[in-house]
Amino acid sequence: MLRTHTCGELRISEVNKEVILCGWVQRIRDKGGMIWLDLRDRYGITQLIFEEGVTDEKTLAQVREMGREFVIQATGMVIERLAKNDKMPTGDVELKVTELTVLNPAKLPPFLIEDETDGGDELRMKYRYLDLRRNPVRENLKLRHKVAQQTRIFLDAQEFIEVETPVLIKSTPEGARDFVVPSRMNPGEFYALPQSPQTFKQLLMVSGFDRYFQIVKCFRDEDLRADRQPEFTQIDCEMSFVKQEDILQMFEGLVRHLFKTVKDIELDEVPRMTYADAMKFYGNDKPDIRFDMKFEELNDLVQNKGFSVFDDAELVVGINATGCAGYSRKEIDALTDWVRRPQIGAKGLAYIKYNEDGSTKSSIDKFYSEEDKAAILERFDAKPGDMILILAGEANKTRKQLSELRLEMGTRLGLRNPAVYKVLWVVDFPLLEYGEEEKRWFAMHHPFTAPKPEDEALLETDLGAVRANAYDMVINGTEVGGGSVRIFQKPLQQKMFGILGFTPEEAQAQFGFLLDAFEFGAPPHAGIAFGFDRLCSLFGGSDSIRDFIAFPKNNSGRDVMIDSPSPISAEQLKELAIDVRK
Repeated sequence: MLRTHTCGELRISEVNKEVILCGWVQRIRDKGGMIWLDLRDRYGITQLIFEEGVTDEKTLAQVREMGREFVIQATGMVIERLAKNDKMPTGDVELKVTELTVLNPAKLPPFLIEDETDGGDELRMKYRYLDLRRNPVRENLKLRHKVAQQTRIFLDAQEFIEVETPVLIKSTPEGARDFVVPSRMNPGEFYALPQSPQTFKQLLMVSGFDRYFQIVKCFRDEDLRADRQPEFTQIDCEMSFVKQEDILQMFEGLVRHLFKTVKDIELDEVPRMTYADAMKFYGNDKPDIRFDMKFEELNDLVQNKGFSVFDDAELVVGINATGCAGYSRKEIDALTDWVRRPQIGAKGLAYIKYNEDGSTKSSIDKFYSEEDKAAILERFDAKPGDMILILAGEANKTRKQLSELRLEMGTRLGLRNPAVYKVLWVVDFPLLEYGEEEKRWFAMHHPFTAPKPEDEALLETDLGAVRANAYDMVINGTEVGGGSVRIFQKPLQQKMFGILGFTPEEAQAQFGFLLDAFEFGAPPHAGIAFGFDRLCSLFGGSDSIRDFIAFPKNNSGRDVMIDSPSPISAEQLKELAIDVRK
């Protein structure tokens, strides 16, 4: 080893020991007669000291020629610091250097390698290997490592077996776009990169591996946002001989274990909510339950009163913004402008203030009596000081708009504390959704999801009413995991493919391997996949998963560090039998 200790290791007990440290120069402070150098590695920082008349001139000259990020080796005696620094673990000691070797000089970095840097996102992405030297980024990856380790510890203790599934697979028509890989040995044919190991983990259940997991890379060629990457990681799991409740109990246990071991947090009880209730009371299928502010529908109280905006609406619905009756007209106008933005799309916003003195003030006073407004306030269980915010219009759009407004009010009122964690299971999703453009039914999750047993007969009569035996885990308004009980019998799987528009021949060509496997004793099975990057970002208090990926892509799906994707040579294209002529 080129070093005897790390830069985060030395303590007062090591005084008078000769040690060797290696690392990167963080900063140099030259006071003429004395030079201090902070040496950094991934474990911490140790201060080195050089003194005129004590340190040899050659070494002093070396230090004065060095810059930030030089890689050096320093040999010396550990001494007690006169001016201790209680903000760093090594702050009681420093290294009095007797020998110094420059292992590699360094150019001046394009941004400061500090906790608070002057580098913008694109610059730091271009020089990601430098950004990874910064403590916040390193801590994020350490957290990611810990989540992975604790996941394996928990699942191993529950008799799960980690099995690797293929990365070069077959393209399928359902789901997001595949990334495809041309096959040189099979000209004109392509592999696909897996969007998930779904069919393989089901085949493992047929194989008798009744508890499988994998921390696995997945790929989707879709439009990107801050929380999306073309390649991402899942905690992928499957179990045999189980029902939905068994899955919920097992993986609630995993999440409790992760919160305890990674964050030292004991989770509260994890409630269950049906998809129908989530949409009715929160306007989306991943509600943030850190705060209340449930929807209340008002059609029966406000329609047929002469206010055409409400009278003509399919849905009139509102929320109680508690404690907001003091909002000024200017603040309410700003809120109205906010909901009218194209991203939200509401036509307007009605309000009723319930003032502290018991009086009311609203934007609909002209159309509604005091008794009418009192009935509305009662429905919301409003108290003096509260303000009711109301939207109206087409039902689905209005729920989505009010969902966005609810989240915005939660943020403005400080009710979405990232240090508070509320976990929720959402269950009983629709099995199918109808695509108006395509004029056909699509699987809401994927084609292998089983209907709830009591709804199976509805596959013959009312497809829109069939509920899936599916479940999502939501943390603080973010979906972190989802799964389902699977279809495991060939006739039902064939029927599902038919509902989704596959001919028997197409189903056999795409999924014949799975249908055939079901004829050889497939057990009842179910599973779940957690977004590993998303889970890490939640634990780390970040909105972006990029902060928890060592080498992420940007919002255009590019790796600006290695400049990828990039063209390939004409010779390679010829080998792959690909003609890209315009």
